[in-house]
Amino acid sequence: MKTALITGITGQDGSYLAGHLLRKGYKVVGLKRRTSIICTDRIDCYFVHPRFSVEYFDLNDSSCMLSKIIKHKPDEIYNLAAQSHVKVSFELPEHTVDGIAMGTLRLLNIIKEVSPKTKFYQASSSEMFGDNTNAPFNEESKFMPASPYACAKTFAHNIVRNYRESYGLYACGGILFNHESPERGETFVTRKITMAAAKIRHGLQDELVLGNLDAKRDWGYAGDYVEGMWMMLQQKDPDDYVICTGETHTIREFLDIAFEHIGIKDWTQYVVVDQEFYRPAEVDYLRGRNKKARENLGWTPKHSFKDLVKLMVDHDTKPTKE
Repeated sequence: MKTALITGITGQDGSYLAGHLLRKGYKVVGLKRRTSIICTDRIDCYFVHPRFSVEYFDLNDSSCMLSKIIKHKPDEIYNLAAQSHVKVSFELPEHTVDGIAMGTLRLLNIIKEVSPKTKFYQASSSEMFGDNTNAPFNEESKFMPASPYACAKTFAHNIVRNYRESYGLYACGGILFNHESPERGETFVTRKITMAAAKIRHGLQDELVLGNLDAKRDWGYAGDYVEGMWMMLQQKDPDDYVICTGETHTIREFLDIAFEHIGIKDWTQYVVVDQEFYRPAEVDYLRGRNKKARENLGWTPKHSFKDLVKLMVDHDTKPTKE
């Protein structure tokens, strides 16, 4: 039986990945930060599973991470932990960068010293492409990060490649484009939209305040994307891969589908644009090219953009139904 450690287990990707690995027969050890609120809603359904457990950890504490790796002797480590909100990274730059950049480096050093056969997955990000206008982006595209979050992810991605080439570690960077689901955090724009649509439909909210409605993103379904993470660590040789749909859609298009799905044709009467929700440095367009993942991994997205939006709206509408 394989053992996998997942940092950031309580996040959207951690919850989907845990389910995927349990179905594959893994023993899954989830790692989460100690907080005053338990915050395990996304993974509560797994606590009854005999091959699932959760422990506290901190990426800023090398001794803690060392003890976890020695204790569990993991076959695979999926490093998903991060302060992942791009706009918040401008407000908490040191916290964001230290956890992502130095946290990844600490993990790699520990693996190199005590568990060199462990396979390592690093959650990289399409935000690393930032201001680069030469879309669509693939594994060879130039990184031009435009936020503290993206800068930290770029360092982590590069240090993974460096340790792979310098020390022969099986370490992969998954450059995932925006991926959403009903488990997406409520502060992210996609979930803000689907939750607001549900509340507006039932008369519980009359206004939705957003930022840049013209930003274009390559949006996919998180459940599809975690399968790509796992596939990367099943290959003969480690490498970096872009995981994306290859399509772009604006926030306006997301609004169109979300509100139409609940029977409201004109969302403009409910949406207010506020400059406060703009980033200090806007990234207007992100689109990926998944040729390498399709050819080498056999990975393709299973859900369309419209399917994704409807899935999220249905989830957020259901609890408010009478």
